[in-house]
Amino acid sequence: MSTQTQQTAGTKGGEWLIKEMNPYDTFIPEDFNEEQQMVMDMCHQFLDTEVLPALDRIDKLEPGLMPSLLVKAGEQGLLSTSFPEEYGGLGKDFITSTIVNEGLGGGHSFSVAIAAHTGIGSLPILYFGTEEQKQKYIPKLASGEWKGAYGLTEPNSGSDALGAKTTAKLSDDGRHYLLNGQKCWITNGGFADVYTVFAKIDGDKFTGFIVERGFEGFTHGPEEHKMGIKGSSTVQLYFQDCKVPVENVLGEIGRGHIIAFNILNIGRLKLDAAALGAAKRAATITTDYAVTREQFKQPIANFGAIQHKLAEIAIKIWVAESGLYRTAKWIDNHEHALMETGIPVEKALLGAAEEFAIECAMLKVFGSETLDFVVDEGVQVHGGNGFSDEYVISKAYRDSRINRIYEGTNEINRLLTLDMTLKRAMKGKLDLMGPAMAVSKELMSIPDFGSEDETPFAKERRYIANFKKAILLTAGAAVQKLMMNIDKEQELLMNLADMAIEIYHAESALLRVMKLVDRSGEAANQLQIDMMHTYLYDAADRINKAGKDALNSFAEGDELRMMHIGLKRFTKVEPFNTKAARRRIAAKMIEAKKYPF
Repeated sequence: MSTQTQQTAGTKGGEWLIKEMNPYDTFIPEDFNEEQQMVMDMCHQFLDTEVLPALDRIDKLEPGLMPSLLVKAGEQGLLSTSFPEEYGGLGKDFITSTIVNEGLGGGHSFSVAIAAHTGIGSLPILYFGTEEQKQKYIPKLASGEWKGAYGLTEPNSGSDALGAKTTAKLSDDGRHYLLNGQKCWITNGGFADVYTVFAKIDGDKFTGFIVERGFEGFTHGPEEHKMGIKGSSTVQLYFQDCKVPVENVLGEIGRGHIIAFNILNIGRLKLDAAALGAAKRAATITTDYAVTREQFKQPIANFGAIQHKLAEIAIKIWVAESGLYRTAKWIDNHEHALMETGIPVEKALLGAAEEFAIECAMLKVFGSETLDFVVDEGVQVHGGNGFSDEYVISKAYRDSRINRIYEGTNEINRLLTLDMTLKRAMKGKLDLMGPAMAVSKELMSIPDFGSEDETPFAKERRYIANFKKAILLTAGAAVQKLMMNIDKEQELLMNLADMAIEIYHAESALLRVMKLVDRSGEAANQLQIDMMHTYLYDAADRINKAGKDALNSFAEGDELRMMHIGLKRFTKVEPFNTKAARRRIAAKMIEAKKYPF
């Protein structure tokens, strides 16, 4: 293993919060190799030739159309990128499979169908199935001959997955489990051949099962009518003494939650990737419209208000991309490090994704909210036309909204971000209290006005270090004050999560710029520097606001005033002309008539 891989593989989940990270160990999209870039281009071509011309037919749920598109994707290897070769897959690395999710992310309902098939529809069997189960199902799922779906949610158990009411009871002859209950919001449910379904054996042992279409006692309802992703098959599943062979139990009895929650870690990162792909396509549509639409005898792209929107769209997308591939590489490195110890590939990837579950939760929130911002501003730039079904931006707007709900709502993911971080600290896996106490001690001391660091991006690195001090100050005080009751303060936890999400992505943007400038100089990366500076400048205010809201919720008096002073110190940045930077960014988009970064 290379020195770089050794160093990066040693990075622990959440550790970025208490360490200064090295830009030269940070993976950035500009590091894609030739094969990975070809994969991205192939995905874009598949959307342009096979999917986008058929959007209206897809939205009308034309019988057989979506399954046929999945088969075509399978023929090009787009369903099996990360599956091991022994099961009919291509055996590619995690970065490449993430690229596929991004590359196909702009396909509206098709993106949902293929992500569900390759993710939650297939991975539970690959990661938790017996060898016999893998040999039976994975090759057919990899080719697209069989389509996959996942049945977890029930009418009365959404975020509370373990509150499921579906039951499983061993038949008298011991050969089958009899499933009774229902599942709802099942993506691909109307045409799938194989379903991973969760039920409680004897009323309490939450367990996974592999259910095939055609099993006795298994039916599904009609297609749901939805606000967006109308072409995605979404049905309810019904089980009435459904006979599932005992050999179709998935994983260990009573350990179904291990399957459900581990699959979600990977799913959250992949959702971020798909949202990024959709955001880039929406940004291109919006930019092209701004260039061609004329008002007051000139293109609306000439107006500062429109340029501000275009630039802000680009900044959020670029920053989201920076955080995504930084994390994906960490997972990839950790997976390979685990494999080198003899752990099988499927268990290695699960372990790697679990290690970075905190980051995956943050990515899901940031990516889905970035896409919502992009399509919302896209509709606004289109004006009245954006409200018309004749313009694809209206479809992008409706299709985007679901992303903040599934794979765990953004509220759940914000709570998980802090919950997982604090639990790792309590278990001694992450030393938060030492750095938090150091920040508290620093707050009581006279600020250091020593000689100015003149190394490249010293000022920006100091900003990031101070942002981290801001959250350590706030979170440390909250834990000391509230102790074991902190989990009941959800508003506070979401404030802290917002701080963490902002800091992680601001740091990702800075690390990317530092690596680019080291590689090709400032002049070649001036617009990337503009995007980074603008994001850091605005993030400082957002971190400050979230921190103040958090502090105000549990502190008072002199203690509160002192921490407000500290928070202000740690979120202080120098004045920066964001208007000029945004105009430069927008000018590049207008020139290219697309998202060009």
